[in-house]
Amino acid sequence: MSNFKTITPNDITDNAFKLIGKDWALVTAGSKDSFNTMTVSWGSVGIMWNKPVAFTFIRPQRYTFGFLEKNGMFTMSFFDEEFRKALQICGTKSGRDIDKVKETGLTPAFTGDGVPYFEEARLVLVCKKLYAQDLNEESIIEEAVKSNYSGDDYHRMYISEIVSVLKM
Repeated sequence: MSNFKTITPNDITDNAFKLIGKDWALVTAGSKDSFNTMTVSWGSVGIMWNKPVAFTFIRPQRYTFGFLEKNGMFTMSFFDEEFRKALQICGTKSGRDIDKVKETGLTPAFTGDGVPYFEEARLVLVCKKLYAQDLNEESIIEEAVKSNYSGDDYHRMYISEIVSVLKM
């Protein structure tokens, strides 16, 4: 884990609204043999079931979805602004079509459990899935929210325990 130090979720001083909504994150799942990453800008962190958790939302059509489904753990990596172009690539191109590591120049690293993240990140949440549920039209209360969806492309919500935090 090179230059990272491990901190507790309580020691994170970043503004969660800025981290997720403005800075964006790379959600990365898989193993040393095969993984994929994608950019997310929707999500949350908080406390659920007396645990520090991350709420992550992934559409089933995304290539990363299959990696999340097959693996019990994943990471959310946050970067400085200089990596915005890499995040844009990972948010607009599919790992089915390109090698995102090659295209972005990011350096894969792996936790002791083999969960992938990136060396260039400044903050990494290592997450263990606890719960998953598909969002659906019937559960949307505010009509305007439906404009975020066309057809049947609702996200799956993952509630995951933040088991470790790596900070640069």
